[in-house]
Parts: sequence; structure tokens; C-alpha cells
Amino acid sequence: MRRRNKTVSVRMTEDEYAALIMRVAESGQTQQSFIINAALGAKISGREEVRELQRLSGKFADTNRQLRGMATNINQMAHVANGYGQIPQQSQLEQLNKELQTFRKECDATWRSIRQSISLQKVMEPCGTASNM
Repeated sequence: MRRRNKTVSVRMTEDEYAALIMRVAESGQTQQSFIINAALGAKISGREEVRELQRLSGKFADTNRQLRGMATNINQMAHVANGYGQIPQQSQLEQLNKELQTFRKECDATWRSIRQSISLQKVMEPCGTASNM
């Protein structure tokens, strides 16, 4: 027996149908998946948005990995300073500071890109609200 055994038929104008087809194509989903996800209140994103979010996710993962490595370096310097009384050379500290500033700028740019993506989102209003009456 099929899991989805209910059929729904909907009437649309030509413009509504064209808009539906366009949004389905942008989402990269099948028409059935798109309509079910929309009915269940899922956020439906276009392919480009998904690609951008994947790119940003990868960028954050890479930055996080590099920051962990830098934290390990700082921890090792602190261990040497505490254990042997040797303070790291100023050039080492300046290099770490320069790298940290670079990552901070990259994180800020990524954060701004995410905020811009969020601000472009449209919220679907439920049918029957005051604006639809």
C-alpha cells in the first residue's frame, strides 16, 4: 500500500500556476514535494540560496578549524611560559594577532552575508488573514 494515498486537486488561474511552476523550478524539488513542504510550513529555499548557505557553512567550518589550531598554538606558548619561564617572542605574538584580525574580518563578512540572506526572506501569510480578505 502506498504511504501517500490521498489525492488533492486544486484549481488555479494561469498566473498562479505559472508562479507555482516557477517556484518549483527555483526550489529544485518535485512539484509534489514543494506543495507538501509548503503545506507543512517548511521553509522553501531556492537552489542559489541553498548553495550560498552551503558555501557559508563550509567557510565557517574552515575558519573554526583554523581558529582551533591558533588556540592550540597559544596554549602551547602559555604552557612553555608557565613551565620554563620563557615568554614567547614578540614576533610570534604579533603574527598570531595578525591572523586573528584576519579571521575576525572574515567572520564579520560571513555574518553580514547571513544577515542579508535572512532579511531577504519572505514570510508566507496564512490564508484568511485580514490582508487577504
